[in-house]
Amino acid sequence: MSEDIYKDIAQAYAAAAERASGLKSRFAAAGFDPAAVRSLADLSRLPVMKKEELLKLQRANPPFGGFLAADLKDVGRIYVSPGPIFEPSLSGGGGHGLDLLFRSASVGAGDIILNTWMYHLVPAGLLFDEAAQAAGATVIPGGVGNTELQAQIIVETGVTSICASTAFFLTLADKVIETYGRDAWKVKTAFLGGEMGDWMAKRRRIEADYGVTTWAAYATADLGLVGYEDGGDGYLVHPDRVVQICDPVSGEQVAHGEPGEVVVTARDATWPMIRFGTGDSAFALGSNADGTVSRISALQGRVGAAVKVREIFVYPRVIEEVVIGSPGVKAAQAVVTRENERDMIRISLVLEDGADASAAIIAAAEAFKSHSRIRADAVSVVPELPENADLIVNDKDG
Repeated sequence: MSEDIYKDIAQAYAAAAERASGLKSRFAAAGFDPAAVRSLADLSRLPVMKKEELLKLQRANPPFGGFLAADLKDVGRIYVSPGPIFEPSLSGGGGHGLDLLFRSASVGAGDIILNTWMYHLVPAGLLFDEAAQAAGATVIPGGVGNTELQAQIIVETGVTSICASTAFFLTLADKVIETYGRDAWKVKTAFLGGEMGDWMAKRRRIEADYGVTTWAAYATADLGLVGYEDGGDGYLVHPDRVVQICDPVSGEQVAHGEPGEVVVTARDATWPMIRFGTGDSAFALGSNADGTVSRISALQGRVGAAVKVREIFVYPRVIEEVVIGSPGVKAAQAVVTRENERDMIRISLVLEDGADASAAIIAAAEAFKSHSRIRADAVSVVPELPENADLIVNDKDG
């Protein structure tokens, strides 16, 4: 990463601290001088700030916890995330970077996009709307619900792309085909929200069944776009974000390829997110010369959802990969126990009708070892798992 970004961070955050009392207090408590930042090592001297900490600061000093380094008149919107946490939206353009996703997918002028994300309180609807328009597309602000009406809109306006959760996309697609016939389905691109479970496998089935390409991005309300799909593995990091993968306890950066918490510093400091812990876990697929992450993996889950097994954190995403990489497997769950002073992890598989159980067990064991770097103690086939069952269960105290 260019040294220029550290110069920009130094200047921007030194100025921001003079305007934002909460930020200034954070720096003072850590003995951190933002003006002295010249490298990633300098930046990393600042402890990671968790979202829970920001929530506490906002409750003590509403609405922004003393972190807004801009005039209120420059705030276009205030988004409200669960907590509630208030996130000011300043002039960012392009849906705060999400236009890069649409450009990557070659969606723009001439495309009609039905955007079914919520437009109220949370940022998803408006950010996707702004980003699609910035890329040159025409947007229909559908919002959530109204399946029959939105299916009619898809057919009668010639929608070519849909922004939706995976589940709602499937509902809409099936409604169009059921009501108007297969020939009425003209959608070519889908921008989907990530889900736990076998999301990547579900995307592959969607592409095959509905004739679309699927795309996704990693974005948060606090930061806007962090990374986006570009045809390669995982997410390409936004050029104005400094991304690190850090130990969720110590805040120290972990080795390349090791999973940890996604920690982000934004180049712009009007809403000063510096060394901000997103609470999401991933690992680096690509790194810059200075050690920052250039490409991050698909999310492994929330940091708190990981279970430590024999000194290795196992994330729900690993179990997703077991499902994806094991022919005939439609669901899986791992249960971690503690027996005779040793961590034990057992994997249960649910198979498609007619699947080869022996082959599935062998493939699942190999997939788990490949993605977690430890061996499963047992892999077995079960008739079913509870609906919405957790991918990994920590039963060490059970």
